Amino acid sequence: MKPIELTAATFENETASGVTVVDFWASWCGPCRMLSPIVEELAGEMTDVRFAKVNVDEEPALANAFKVSAIPTLIFMKDGQAVGQTVGVRGKEDLRAVIEKVKQA
Repeated sequence: MKPIELTAATFENETASGVTVVDFWASWCGPCRMLSPIVEELAGEMTDVRFAKVNVDEEPALANAFKVSAIPTLIFMKDGQAVGQTVGVRGKEDLRAVIEKVKQA
């Protein structure tokens, strides 16, 4: 399942319950293009977690709200609250471990 695209209008509703991994990215960002297939693979494998993307060029207010100063940044949400983040490209198993910790918290 592909990550859903979030906007300021849909963000709160889409992240209100459960665990959501939000990928803050931009089309011109090389590391973002490296991370994207990893996020998509995890989205296909971890069906109990919602995966979403926010284009920082199109949604600068959301990026500012989460203090995203470098991309790619992944924000880990649980029941509407940001509970963690990673910055830069991470390996698939490293990200899976972070997500599992968020699920257990």
